[in-house]
Amino acid sequence: MTLFSRAWAALRGAVAELRDEDFARPSGCAGWLVRDLVCHLVIDAQDVLITLVTPASTEPTRDAVTYWEVSGTPPTGDDPLDALTVRLAAAYEQPGLLRFHLDDVGSAAGRAAELADPARRVSTRGEVLTAGDYLSAYVLEWTLHHLDLVAHLPAVAGPPPEGLARSRKLLESIAGAAFPAALSDTDALLVGTGRRDPTGAETAELGELAARLPFVLG
Repeated sequence: MTLFSRAWAALRGAVAELRDEDFARPSGCAGWLVRDLVCHLVIDAQDVLITLVTPASTEPTRDAVTYWEVSGTPPTGDDPLDALTVRLAAAYEQPGLLRFHLDDVGSAAGRAAELADPARRVSTRGEVLTAGDYLSAYVLEWTLHHLDLVAHLPAVAGPPPEGLARSRKLLESIAGAAFPAALSDTDALLVGTGRRDPTGAETAELGELAARLPFVLG
């Protein structure tokens, strides 16, 4: 729960630091500009709010690891929902409006998470999780998107170290294998999720795991 708050606050803080011209720069998400990614974060924040007020009475069907649907095909930006996000982002016209909306909805999502009972069962995407597991899964979501945000903006602060470390552990649990210690948490996440190709040296370090990459999360 604490890591969720830290990761989310850091990501929102990074968006708040952006210059207007930064919103037109590429992000680390294929086919998306920074403004498209920020619009996606608004939608994510709405999902958090909706999920935390959608109680479930049945036993959990997923946890922080099995929450994710995993494929081996990186997104291209051509998916209809991805394209819708681009159109929604363009509709804001002024970066300040998008920045304000994220701060407004994002702050509410952060407060809702702080007030949530981690043992309470909630429903999302037709599955049931505890609120604690749901928010733990979102540590990985926030951390990956924070890396996407700063992919071409080196002057903007990246994710907090504790969020990177926790996200690496979650990704390793999803993969069922540990990434080599020689890879930093950031590199493990970028390479592991297909955000960049491994170098020759990294491929050698990865060994058999290299053939299973990437783990594309959805």
